[in-house]
Amino acid sequence: MIIDTHAHLNTDEFKSKIDDSLKLLKEHHVDYVIVVGMNHEANLRAIKLAFQHKELYATVGIHPCDIKNEKIEDLIPLLKEKKVVALGEIGIDLYWKKDNLEDQKKIFIQQIELAIQHDLPIIIHTRESFKEAYECVLPYKGKVRGVFHSFSSNIEDAKRAIELGFYIGISGVVTFKKALELHEIVKEIDLKHMLVETDSPWLAPVPYRGKRNEPAYTYYVVEEIAKIKNISSDEVAKITSNNAKTLFRLEI
Repeated sequence: MIIDTHAHLNTDEFKSKIDDSLKLLKEHHVDYVIVVGMNHEANLRAIKLAFQHKELYATVGIHPCDIKNEKIEDLIPLLKEKKVVALGEIGIDLYWKKDNLEDQKKIFIQQIELAIQHDLPIIIHTRESFKEAYECVLPYKGKVRGVFHSFSSNIEDAKRAIELGFYIGISGVVTFKKALELHEIVKEIDLKHMLVETDSPWLAPVPYRGKRNEPAYTYYVVEEIAKIKNISSDEVAKITSNNAKTLFRLEI
């Protein structure tokens, strides 16, 4: 079993291609996909897809790049939907947005507290912002669980995230030759702390780099982790799937 713990099948890139994407899943031994929300429209799409397809689950949240026109209170009824398994994608982004850090922190913390109230994990976005996001989560250590998705920092930060009780999300970037820090993290960190993901339609792994990513390509993430750790891909798939089932309380 392979579980893609982070895909955006709720974006326009997949609007007329869902059936093709689900067919590809079977061909690549990927069994389940978590469709991740970013704003109210994407949240509603994620939920709709999850109810239409048994292979899909949904999350809802306000992405740090979308905070301007979103309302926290709009999340509350969505968190009660049966196939919503997390609050996300939330966090801090200092790549696209550099001038509203305090506002990003405020919305992020509000969503952390909402996740605690609803006993849901969080999916954290940290683009050039691990330190800032980590400092927001630290006061809630032991109260909130989740994953730092598509991890892009260093080994020391990976250990800090794990010490918080969080998982590290490994994306298709791990297949890139120059992703040396991520290779080190995969080599050094125990599999029990990892999830696999695609972040599709972005970050397609080798051999599809530069093309539209697919949840099915989680297969290549699993294969690369196995190669780096010198273990079987079956072991990687089994352990990371069990991690996903534990974190998101998937009844599969």
